[in-house]
Amino acid sequence: MHIMKKTLWSRLIICFLVSVVAVFVFLNTYGMSLLENRLKKDQFNLLYKEASLISNAYRGNFFEEDITLDNLASQFASIDSYLNIRVWIVNRDGSIVADSSNVTNPPDVNINDIDPEFLNRNMSENTILKDLLPEPMLSVVYRIDYNFQLRGYIVLHSPMKDIQNKANIYLDVINICFLLFFPLLLLIFLYIYFITAKPLTNLMKAAKEYSSGNYNYKINTKGLNEFKDLSAAISYMAEEISMLDDYQKKFVANISHDFRSPLTSIKGYAEAIMDGTIPTDMQDKYLGIIVDETERLNKLTSGLLELNRFDTRSTLLDIVSFDINQIIKKTAESFEGACRAKKITLNLVFSADETFVDADIGKIQQVLYNLIDNAIKFSHNNSQIKVSTEEKGDKLFVSIKDYGIGIPKESIKKIWDRFYKTDASRGRDKKGTGLGLTISKEIIQAHNENINVISTEGVGTEFIFSLTKTSE
Repeated sequence: MHIMKKTLWSRLIICFLVSVVAVFVFLNTYGMSLLENRLKKDQFNLLYKEASLISNAYRGNFFEEDITLDNLASQFASIDSYLNIRVWIVNRDGSIVADSSNVTNPPDVNINDIDPEFLNRNMSENTILKDLLPEPMLSVVYRIDYNFQLRGYIVLHSPMKDIQNKANIYLDVINICFLLFFPLLLLIFLYIYFITAKPLTNLMKAAKEYSSGNYNYKINTKGLNEFKDLSAAISYMAEEISMLDDYQKKFVANISHDFRSPLTSIKGYAEAIMDGTIPTDMQDKYLGIIVDETERLNKLTSGLLELNRFDTRSTLLDIVSFDINQIIKKTAESFEGACRAKKITLNLVFSADETFVDADIGKIQQVLYNLIDNAIKFSHNNSQIKVSTEEKGDKLFVSIKDYGIGIPKESIKKIWDRFYKTDASRGRDKKGTGLGLTISKEIIQAHNENINVISTEGVGTEFIFSLTKTSE
């Protein structure tokens, strides 16, 4: 339990810390880069808009003799002061004729001598012009055309450090918001831990209880539907294991009883013959009993092996087409002696002269043998047993009906269990193995068919199973 908690908690903490670090690094690297690019784009649009406004306002006055360049530059000084945008007026030769930062003494420099391509670019980042722009600038060049002639350029500069400072301010705000979100994120991870760890703790406790044999332990799981479904599945598994455990105990008890009884008889009669307790003229009788008990053990062993083959799905059916009427007649003939001894009449009623089905002949004959043998055992003397067939669609239904003692209502669902015998069965039939009906059901289900029983105590019992008719 401690290992589970430690592992789950440590992994959640690691996941939480990795998430925090990853988000922080992302914001201060890639996020910072995206923010700077966005601010550069916004600043470029601002510079371009200002250059367009200046051009439209002073287009006709640029380079006119009645307006001195000092006056023109002084009008742009407010832009420099309030917007921190430096404005140059450059003639078409590339000389700076007005500078908002140096109104009375513009630099006597030709830009083309420093960077011949500068005036041909609409925008430049990190612009540094020797002796003119000592710090990196974001620059915009706007052409001035008048009367379809190039008259000069308006060049606007904005410091790159302003963009970086603004980006840092925005990023600081974002980081502060992230730090405020940090406790909430921690609460979310704690919530995830408690809605997962608590149900897992209950499930592990239940698993330990079930493994110790306490199958009555009830799981109390609240929370997510997935854990509730898992709890239900584990509870169902525990019930099945409990039933299997009970079955194994009953199996051992039943098989011990069924093996002990004939072995006790064999051992007792054999010792009696050996020490002379049984007279010589009576030995044949008791040797016959020993042979009968040996045959009973052989049937019991064969039945167990047969059921084991069905359990491991190792039994392969040999499906062929055959006349079920002939198989019923053949099987019924083998009970002629048993019926004569109890004066039982075996009536065979067929829906047609010939009815072909697709099945394993040997296995179906075994089912018929078990059901007819069972009917004879529990029928009264001077009674009858009816074996009949009925066709419905592509199915054939075979019925074995007796008018004997019937099956108690509380025992009907149990008759298919291995070794199950009603009290009446144990009183009347000491040679039965309690496996006949179980084997019969396994055989029919292996054919993907059904077998059912209808019984009323004191009235009789009818077993009905289905087979698939041969398609014509």
